Amino acid sequence: MSEICIFVEGGYRLSGEVEISGAKNAALPALAATLLALGEYKFSNVPDLLDVNTMLELLALLGARYQMNGRSLFVDTSQAEDTLAPYEIVNRMRASVLVLGPLVARAGKARVALPGGCPIGKRPIDLHLKGLEAMGAKISSEHGDIVAKAPKRGLYGAEINLDFPSVTATENLMMAATLARGKTIIRNAAKEPEVVFLGDMLCSMGAKISGHGSETITVYGVKELNPAEIEIIPDRIEAGTYLIAPAISGGEVLVKNVRPDHLESVLAVLKEMGLKLEVGEKEILSRRSKKLKPLKIRTAPYPGFPTDLQAQIMAALSTVKGTSVIVETIFEDRFLHVDELRRLGADITVEGRVAVVNGVKRLQAAPVKATDLRASASLVLAGLGAEGITQISDIYHLKRGYEALCEKFSKIGAKIWEGPCQL
Repeated sequence: MSEICIFVEGGYRLSGEVEISGAKNAALPALAATLLALGEYKFSNVPDLLDVNTMLELLALLGARYQMNGRSLFVDTSQAEDTLAPYEIVNRMRASVLVLGPLVARAGKARVALPGGCPIGKRPIDLHLKGLEAMGAKISSEHGDIVAKAPKRGLYGAEINLDFPSVTATENLMMAATLARGKTIIRNAAKEPEVVFLGDMLCSMGAKISGHGSETITVYGVKELNPAEIEIIPDRIEAGTYLIAPAISGGEVLVKNVRPDHLESVLAVLKEMGLKLEVGEKEILSRRSKKLKPLKIRTAPYPGFPTDLQAQIMAALSTVKGTSVIVETIFEDRFLHVDELRRLGADITVEGRVAVVNGVKRLQAAPVKATDLRASASLVLAGLGAEGITQISDIYHLKRGYEALCEKFSKIGAKIWEGPCQL
């Protein structure tokens, strides 16, 4: 069976509405949290994505049952008594490590393979492990797996100072702390909306958490939690991707089912760039003006400009007259998409964590390869503005985090389709 690629024919102005899906980065920790209280859960606004399916596959290996019906999901963890997250699952998605905290907290032990996922530099899980050790867990490494064991009486509260406000470390430790004895304080915690969402979910299950969304989260452990009904928040990164698109293609896009308060830094950057934005309660209209401006952008933890939109904004800036500068402060090696954008004619130079983008008049179509999830989205955006038909391979990256991307872009006027790779 031949490999499937995405093809994008450039030169078509966008016009129409896009419905934003539930957030992948909210759904994954929410599913992991079902291991804290065994029972029946109902989720709504769940995105149909490879990463979500991988997490469900992992829950099933641990003994859970699930049923997906459109955007509704039923999960029953009543029989989820296993505590092993194997390499064949974890290697496909780094977020699998999110089951570590819940398993150690509830079952007293966990064995989780060292994680895989997007190859975009070092993402050490030391922050997770140090936090669990502070709560009394014994951590060891055996045959490529992390083995964690709680004390006989279970995890206990601790003061944890994160070296970096890691989202997954904050989530893992917050989940573990819900069942730990006493009070846990997590300092330098991540403030992302997905962390706030998880904290709210845990509170609806009976947890006692305050400060989620600030630098300091306080958790008072409880004896047990209860299953709940949960609605997944909209995906701010998917929303940002579609809001950026008119900068490349021209035209206008109405992005629906969004939380504008989750996108303030993104909207500020797009306004500075020259896009015309109309912000409603749950929708945002993005329209290209005649002249766009180059930018100086620095990625940062929330509420700063998200690293997950760095590749997409770079694609847009590649045809904006003048010189733009992008500083990547979150991950090493998150410029893997630069070589592929260069194949399309972009003028970009990289020095360490700094990329300098000199705008060219127009990009030229070429075969390119997706190197990670967000890089694949940047290549789709670049293809919208390139002359000719751009072929994008390794599209499984895209399917990890974008639901029905070809269908959504086609609906708003893009010429985009999937088919057997030609080269």
